[in-house]
Amino acid sequence: MFSMRIEKDFLGEMSVPDEALYGIHTVRALENFPLGMRAQPELIRALAQVKKAAALANKKTKKLEGRLAEAIAAACDEVVGGMHRAHFPLSPIQGGAGTSLNMNLNEVLANRASELLGCERGGVHPLDHVNLGQSTNDVFPTAIRIAVVQQLLLLEKNIRSLQEAFQAKEKQFAGIYKVGRTQLMDAVPLTLGNAFGAFAEALSRDRWRVYTVEERLRQTNLGGTAVGTGMNTDRRYVFAVTDALREVTGINFARSENAIDLTQNADVFAEVSGCLKTLAVSLTKIANDLRLLASGPEAGIGEIFLPAVQVGSSIMPGKINPVVPEFLNQIAFRVMGNDLVVTLAASAGQLELNAMLPVLVHALLESLTLLNAGIPVFREKAVEGITANEQRCAEGLEKSWVLAAQLVSRLGYDRVSNIVEEAQRTKRSVKEIVLEGREITEEEYDNLFELERLSRAE
Repeated sequence: MFSMRIEKDFLGEMSVPDEALYGIHTVRALENFPLGMRAQPELIRALAQVKKAAALANKKTKKLEGRLAEAIAAACDEVVGGMHRAHFPLSPIQGGAGTSLNMNLNEVLANRASELLGCERGGVHPLDHVNLGQSTNDVFPTAIRIAVVQQLLLLEKNIRSLQEAFQAKEKQFAGIYKVGRTQLMDAVPLTLGNAFGAFAEALSRDRWRVYTVEERLRQTNLGGTAVGTGMNTDRRYVFAVTDALREVTGINFARSENAIDLTQNADVFAEVSGCLKTLAVSLTKIANDLRLLASGPEAGIGEIFLPAVQVGSSIMPGKINPVVPEFLNQIAFRVMGNDLVVTLAASAGQLELNAMLPVLVHALLESLTLLNAGIPVFREKAVEGITANEQRCAEGLEKSWVLAAQLVSRLGYDRVSNIVEEAQRTKRSVKEIVLEGREITEEEYDNLFELERLSRAE
């Protein structure tokens, strides 16, 4: 039987497990929002970084006794380092614009700081000390920005690595000519390297979008308290806490010139999510193309081989499926769905505050976590191990009639149509029919159909 302690708040008394670092506010939230889920550790760490910055700023402005501030900061460091995870049990989806999570942090940090000081719980107060000069309404949005920036910085690196992997394949496959396809039907030729270069270029744009949108997250309303006006806080603290936040996070945050704006508006998070959705679109297109190019391998296109990473069937021996591109597809679908959640949540702000920030940050961080986990797997287990089926590429080009399009400028569309029809009917080559009719010389024909020139992307 667990021993319990009794704590009181404005609404009355509740029992709290003795071993819990959290308190009554967390227990109430557990009862009110019983989803069986937990807020992401990235958000918890970011909240602890905000709390540490606040403690350091309050120490600097002499609003908080030095030893109290140092104990709170030390407790924050433990949380940032991954300790005390069991004491953050709250659902990521909750009413109150993040108040429950803020109170959870306040309670855990206060009780842990009390232990570090060697005093009874309550020696450090969750609100009078840990939450000094703050409101959920400036703490929570700031923590979102920290967590998202940290994940975006990692995402930019992962996109760059994937882009470079495709660029390496572009060079490796530069001399392999193949039939192009439009609307899944044979079209004019290109190299396999051309196709992989286009994948790399799309990722380059996605990488740039992530890089630029991350810059717009580096403003914070910290110090604005409830609505952005800074009521109930010291003006010296407002400037000190931003300096401390830069020191704690290593990210060049700046205080917004209009903290009211950042308190009530969440449009920048919709912009971030839009960039992630666009990246998901690019990744889905690339994954689908790789699945098509590797399809068969005997009865499909089969122009490339994906690495075999696991057995593909419980009934068909030897079957290997493109499971890694499929894995990436599903991550992309989730990111696209989360973008709708972020869009709805960002648009649901009312007057001076957006109460839907908890579900917004949950969706946004889930998208970032999935992408940061999935892209390296896709690169390592799929892209880097792709090999070309050069024979299949050459056979497809040889059998296709698409090169006849190069004759249109010399012979006209109708004549070339007749040539193609005859070639298809007689199973003879276009070259044989053209030369038989002495419409152009063999040298002229070979010059017209010089593959390197035809497949060059101008």
